[in-house]
Amino acid sequence: MECIELMIVVAIIGILAAIAIPAYQNYIAKSQVTRVLAEISPMKTAIETNLLNGVDETTATNLGYTDSTLLSAAPTVASSASAGTASITATLGNKAAAATSGAKVILSRAATGAWTCKITKSTNDGWKDSFSPTGCTVS
Repeated sequence: MECIELMIVVAIIGILAAIAIPAYQNYIAKSQVTRVLAEISPMKTAIETNLLNGVDETTATNLGYTDSTLLSAAPTVASSASAGTASITATLGNKAAAATSGAKVILSRAATGAWTCKITKSTNDGWKDSFSPTGCTVS
C-alpha cells in the first residue's frame, strides 16, 4: 500500500468516526433514560398493593427498589392511600451520560388509577427530547 492510499483510508475512517460517535452517544443517553424508567416501574405494583391496603409508603427500598448506578440518589416516593394518588421521582446523575444528568423520570398515579410518565429534561447541554422513552411526555 502506498502512502496516499493509506492517507485516504485514514481520512475515511475519520469521517465515519465523526458521524458514528455522536449517534452512539445519543443512543447511550436514550437507553439510560429508558433503563431508569424500567428500574422504577416495578415499584408501581407495590404502591398499588399498599394503596389497596390503606398504607402510605415513602421509602423506595420498602417498595422493592435496588440501587442504580444511573441515579444520583434513591427515588423519592409519595403516596396517599386516602386520595388514591402516588408518585415516584428518579433523578439521573452518578454514572449517567452528561446530557441526561439532572433529568427526572416521574411516574404519577391519578386517583382514577391511571399511571402517567413525565420526563423533566436536564438543564445540561446536549439534552434532546428524543431521549424520552415512548409513552413519556417531556417538560
